[in-house]
Amino acid sequence: MNAFEAQRAFEEQLRAHARPDASAGQVWRRSTLRMMLYTELVLLDSAAILLGFYIAACTRDGNWLSLAGVNVGVFLLPITLGTALASGTYSLACLRYPVSGVKSIFSAFFFSIFVVLLGSYMLTAELPLSRVQLAEGAVLALTLITMGRLGFRSHVRGATGGKLLDELVIVDGVPLDVAGDTIALDARIINLSPNPRDPQMLHRLGTAVSGFDRVIVACSEEHRAVWALLLKGMNIKGEILVPQFNALGAIGVDAFDGKDTLVVSQGPLNMPNRAKKRALDLAITLPALLALAPLMILVAIAIRLESPGPILFAQDRVGRGNRLFKILKFRSMRQTLCDADGNVSASRDDDRITRVGRFIRKTSIDELPQLLNVLRGDMSVVGPRPHALGSRAANHFFWEIDERYWQRHTLKPGMTGLAQVRGFRGATDRRVDLTNRLQADMEYIDGWDIWRDITILFKTLRVIVHSNAF
Repeated sequence: MNAFEAQRAFEEQLRAHARPDASAGQVWRRSTLRMMLYTELVLLDSAAILLGFYIAACTRDGNWLSLAGVNVGVFLLPITLGTALASGTYSLACLRYPVSGVKSIFSAFFFSIFVVLLGSYMLTAELPLSRVQLAEGAVLALTLITMGRLGFRSHVRGATGGKLLDELVIVDGVPLDVAGDTIALDARIINLSPNPRDPQMLHRLGTAVSGFDRVIVACSEEHRAVWALLLKGMNIKGEILVPQFNALGAIGVDAFDGKDTLVVSQGPLNMPNRAKKRALDLAITLPALLALAPLMILVAIAIRLESPGPILFAQDRVGRGNRLFKILKFRSMRQTLCDADGNVSASRDDDRITRVGRFIRKTSIDELPQLLNVLRGDMSVVGPRPHALGSRAANHFFWEIDERYWQRHTLKPGMTGLAQVRGFRGATDRRVDLTNRLQADMEYIDGWDIWRDITILFKTLRVIVHSNAF
């Protein structure tokens, strides 16, 4: 079965198991529903805080519960929400376990009270703020938050049917009856024979699991290890259905339809962290495109004048979830000598590179069109650098040297990354050239933090011009 037939078979199976919403006549992704529920919960908490302090202000002179003439609840609200968002309060756990969610928002609320009291004390010696009335407002706000959160549980159940995740079951050569509205796909029908040495198969797998929160694989015992390896490279919660425990590098235990599963992968970023990373991408990309537009136009003119061919060079690269995407670069090689698959890495005296190309590669200007990839969502500003399918180290494909290579694609690829700021760039003539980059990428993924992204961006400024860039 070729790739086109496999994709068509997958789409037919997906349509056969699609979950239409009876009232709206359309398919709803549960990730969208969760985002709507998070938004509703934020609004509910906000209303509870403002209403609690408004009622407290009405019981006595409102001036005794204000700062600079503004109800203190208005000051508390953004601090509470900001702290709650930063600490992951609005997450899957708060929808599943409302009591746990109440504890989390309480912690953020008390922290906001501390900040407001400390700030008001440092700004003025005479506080027009009644401690008794402040305590009254806090008790009322917390009571309303608790009531709202506990009542919200029934709304969550009604909106989701008690199921918060989009689940996909991949059945590989074993009998399995899947009940309910869970989508089940036959791996053999859609040509998903597990093979970590087949990038096209990994692309099909990445396409198949895209949009799902949880993927369970039911397979024979001899295929469990390879499926575990493949799932570790996907940005999803991946599980292997097993009758008993075994050594697959499991990171947890779960259950599906009354059967045990071993959790072998967990997406590195939850929804709030994905939102932070995307916000950082857009905050950098949009101004950068506007500021660099004149330079990019001049480079485009220079490329067109020096040699015939397109201005931009598009090449298949491995992206998040091992799915392929078209990366954009300024063309730096002669059109007739361009290597579409990246089988031959550029060398220091590469005669394929034009004069303009040598300059823009040395200064990393050739990478600027990737800002469009970031804007489209194919890439991030910071992440593991994407590689071409034909990339080799010591005459071996990257994944032949270390099968962990596929695990580096759990995050979006980046324009820069930890490996680049450590100087691991340029040709990969030796095996160590690949393993050094892979180690840095895995370290970045395991310890991701928004501030680390910002640090890497500043460090990138020092290595834009690098001796290994050619």
